[in-house]
Order: sequence, then structure tokens, then C-alpha cells
Amino acid sequence: MQAGGALPARPGDVVVQGEDLGVWIAGQVAAWDKLTPTQQYLLQTIGVDPESRGVVVPARRSQSDRWAANLAAARQFHAREGHLRPARKHIEIVDGEEIKLGSFLDNIRRRAAKLPAERRADLDALDMRW
Repeated sequence: MQAGGALPARPGDVVVQGEDLGVWIAGQVAAWDKLTPTQQYLLQTIGVDPESRGVVVPARRSQSDRWAANLAAARQFHAREGHLRPARKHIEIVDGEEIKLGSFLDNIRRRAAKLPAERRADLDALDMRW
């Protein structure tokens, strides 16, 4: 999206640097009454309409749902490649959803000490390199 372009009408229309602007705008509109007058003014100056409350914001996924999606991506990658060492920027497509598998695994390695035993065992089964 270029400066001065049209704002997205719904979630999924415009994604910039991984941020879904439609979801962000819908979130701002949904919480309009909690915003400061300055925030409301700034949003209105870029064309955000507080009366567009009909915009549906996708439900946030739970931590266990995100874990399941990341684990499915890890399993899919391991089944295809025979290892679990994707590049940091590797994205795995699972059921049409982009999963940032490389980032996920790097982050999990950093937090390995805090990882519950069953989750660690899930990754150990895929020959996770800690």
C-alpha cells in the first residue's frame, strides 16, 4: 500500500510487513470509546470511520492453538526434509496458512528451559536440535 492509498475495507485486504492493516483498523474501531481524543482524531484524519462498527475482527487464537499450528508445520517440514533445521526465515504452508517455522524454532530454542515437558517431547520426536 502506498502513502495516500485507500484503507483496507476488511481483514486480509492489506498486509504490510506481516501486519494485517484491516485487523488493526477493525481493532481500533472496536475499541473506539477507549481511545484518547487525540488517537481518535489521528485515526479520523487518515480516514478511519468510527461508525464502521460492522467490521468483524477475527478471533485471536489461543496459545495452544498457535502451538498446534506450529507443531503441524514442524511435522510437515520434518516429513518432507528429514530434519528440523529450516532457515530462520523459512515459512511453511499448512492448510493454506503461512507458519513462520524458522522463527518459531529459533524462539523455542531460546526459551527451551521454560518449555513444558510434553511440548519439548513433541519436538524431540522430530529430532529437534536444541
